[in-house]
Amino acid sequence: MSGQVVIPTACLALFLGGVPWPANAVAADAATLQASVAMAPALMLARDWQTQQNPGEFLISEKLDGVRAFWDGSQLRFRSGLPLAAPPWFIAGLPKIPLDGELWLGRGRFDEVSGIVRRQTPVEADWRAVRYMIFDLPGAAGPFAERARQILAVVAQAGLPWLKAVAQQPGTDQAALRVLLANTVRQGGEGLVLHRASALWAPGRSSALLKLKPVPDEEARVLAHLPGKGRHAGQLGALLLELPDGQRFALGTGFTDAQRTTPPPVGSIVTYRYRDRTPKGLPRFASFLRVREAQ
Repeated sequence: MSGQVVIPTACLALFLGGVPWPANAVAADAATLQASVAMAPALMLARDWQTQQNPGEFLISEKLDGVRAFWDGSQLRFRSGLPLAAPPWFIAGLPKIPLDGELWLGRGRFDEVSGIVRRQTPVEADWRAVRYMIFDLPGAAGPFAERARQILAVVAQAGLPWLKAVAQQPGTDQAALRVLLANTVRQGGEGLVLHRASALWAPGRSSALLKLKPVPDEEARVLAHLPGKGRHAGQLGALLLELPDGQRFALGTGFTDAQRTTPPPVGSIVTYRYRDRTPKGLPRFASFLRVREAQ
């Protein structure tokens, strides 16, 4: 764990009860964090689905377990804003307009596609199986229902076998939504995305774009590595994470031995699953899922 930011072992106990980490106790590299934030493109980000909402107001698609990729009209980028090393033939025919989508191999193949698209030197044979699944047109005018129709036209005009539109279907009611979620998960899908049909495109976390999964997950930024104890001595014990609202907590479960030896770097964004929240809004029973993307 060389080069990491380490918090003394004695401080780890503060997290076991969900107590927020004091701001002045974090020694993370502020310049690294600021550079990462400044580089990120403006994209719509999903909130969690709330059961009191009306599914009939939304278009519904499968939540693809891929790597999010932003095409700015000339460069394919990770969600962080870092350039993505795709083969020249993969991007040569992409339209000269912004696209937002997922690089996808299929259900249950996140680790595989993640390894393919993160190589600095792309392996062309591997990229032949990758599909760029488009779900929005960043900055485009009109409600989402209209943008969804535009995506179909843009993809058809491009005529690239690897460029696809994410299928959308109109919502009806809560009972049908539960059935759709159950069927999607049973077939190996991760969950659903609901996009309000009447919503205009707007960057940032939005109540017009919602995700629905059997077990909720969220993202947080790595501020520091907390040292392990016992059989994890000399390795990662937990990640000190910061939520979008500024609260901090330690995430100590869900890691493989390899991830504890080489943990997600400070400044990276990680995804974690959780079951519930404390009264202060911190996740309960949180477990590491994956690094969002290389930083």
